[in-house]
Amino acid sequence: MPMSAPLTQPGTDALSQMLASQLSAVQVVGGAQASIARAASVLAEGLKRGARLHYAAAGSSGLMALADAAELPGTFGIAPDQIAVHMAGGVPVDGVMPGDTEDDADAALRAAASVAAADVAIVVSASGTTPYALAFAKAAKAGGAHVIGLANVAGSALLEIADIAIALPTGAEFVEGSTRLGAGTAQKVALNMMSTLAGIHLGHVHDGLMVNLNPDNIKLRKRAADIVSRIAGVPLAEAGRALEATGYNAKAAVLVARGLTAAEAKARLEEHDGFLGACLAGPRAETQDQT
Repeated sequence: MPMSAPLTQPGTDALSQMLASQLSAVQVVGGAQASIARAASVLAEGLKRGARLHYAAAGSSGLMALADAAELPGTFGIAPDQIAVHMAGGVPVDGVMPGDTEDDADAALRAAASVAAADVAIVVSASGTTPYALAFAKAAKAGGAHVIGLANVAGSALLEIADIAIALPTGAEFVEGSTRLGAGTAQKVALNMMSTLAGIHLGHVHDGLMVNLNPDNIKLRKRAADIVSRIAGVPLAEAGRALEATGYNAKAAVLVARGLTAAEAKARLEEHDGFLGACLAGPRAETQDQT
């Protein structure tokens, strides 16, 4: 693994070493795929039964957790009230992120009091020994929640506590001790993979398209129309009308564009647990395909 680079080396050499370090961090995630897959199944099962996902971490790890959590409603249509972010010291609104908050185990215990027995806790710590993360994980597990731990040190305390341990041993950093680099990259990749696979398990991805997106701006409404147009095989204008008829529910809009009424589309989705592929394979869809 690349060690700390001397400040006197040419900038391009430093960048090459940084890039090599980042690529190495991404490769480390490959060894954790089995654990990530198990974690994704637990996430999907929890979300399906209405449980909450609790992300808990401090510092750079907290920022990685926040990025994953904050994107789930927009990308996969996960209800915002099913997601909670517990970051030591709170989410920063400026460039100040005090380091001492990661030692506040009492704050972690107060945060963990909101975790129910049916919930899932995703706890992230580069060292695997951060007091805030450990206290949260222990309390959540004691309360009956399923704990998923991500750490960059194999065999660390957090991974010993977790029901599912995701070890990401990225080793020495390019800038020694700066876990925003390789450790953060590996965490971000692992979290992305885990939550995306959970979205697939929930039926929120169809042929690589995010069919359960929340189109709450102009760009995303255009994207939703493109998704409906591509899957249903209709012009964009027709896709737009189907979206309007279904309150911008892309899955339902695809079925409307294929000939169902909005009410029929809703019923078909409920019948098939929200999986669009199964809905399209139904008798009405087959009839539509032959016309």
